[in-house]
Amino acid sequence: MIEVFFQYDFLKFSLYTALIVGILTPAVGVFLVVRRLSLMADALSHITLTGIAFSLLLGRSIPFFAGLNPVYMGMLFSVSGSLLVNRLGFVFKHYRELAIPIILSSGIGIGVVFISLADGFNNDLLNYLFGSVAAVSSQDFQLMMLLLTGVIAFIVLFYKELLFLSFDEEQAVTSGLPKKFLDVSFMVVVAVVIGVSMQIVGILLVSALMTLPVAAAMRLAKSFKAMLLYSILIGEISVLVGMISAFHLDLAPGGTIVLTNLALLILVIMITGSGKKRA
Repeated sequence: MIEVFFQYDFLKFSLYTALIVGILTPAVGVFLVVRRLSLMADALSHITLTGIAFSLLLGRSIPFFAGLNPVYMGMLFSVSGSLLVNRLGFVFKHYRELAIPIILSSGIGIGVVFISLADGFNNDLLNYLFGSVAAVSSQDFQLMMLLLTGVIAFIVLFYKELLFLSFDEEQAVTSGLPKKFLDVSFMVVVAVVIGVSMQIVGILLVSALMTLPVAAAMRLAKSFKAMLLYSILIGEISVLVGMISAFHLDLAPGGTIVLTNLALLILVIMITGSGKKRA
């Protein structure tokens, strides 16, 4: 059933890229979930949509943007949004969680305005909202490989520091960890991962890939490291099964991947028991 993906280049690159997404999203998502920042993925995905809409709008009148992949503008907006969330966290020091809905609602509002200003590219936006296998090229795959290398290097280099901040932020700060640098760096990594992952699963579904595998892994793992590995494994299974099923059943790949993820989560809950608490 998988052989067909190696007969055409666009299918081959889409499968490889999807498998990389299956590693990247749970790898950063596990830190978001543990730090109780799950909604951050939603906020940044909406900001990414705003950037894409802005790029498409500019492309109607400026030749440079007409030939530019809107994903790059989306990533720029996403990174900017992550920096704003971090900054707003200091403004609302005692209510830092307010920063996320502020950015999320702002992203939706501005994005809707950009979309309404350009009635001609609504069809293009659908590919970014729900994902498009045909939109993945060899250049996208190379970008994903570069990003995968960078994210793995970041997690390996700062694993202990990120883990310390996730479970005991006050003690980590007292111990002299560069919290501000780590927070900003991590949020930028999350923003970039969201920006490049949306071509497979879509903007509206990328946050699900950051949380559903982690939710399932939490039921199985007895340590944080095991939870990280289980999250990636579940993410990879979801992507592989979802891509193959979507192709043969003529379904949207993004939605099929998320539904596969959801099915695995339900299965894990049934096996472990709804009342059994894990890591």
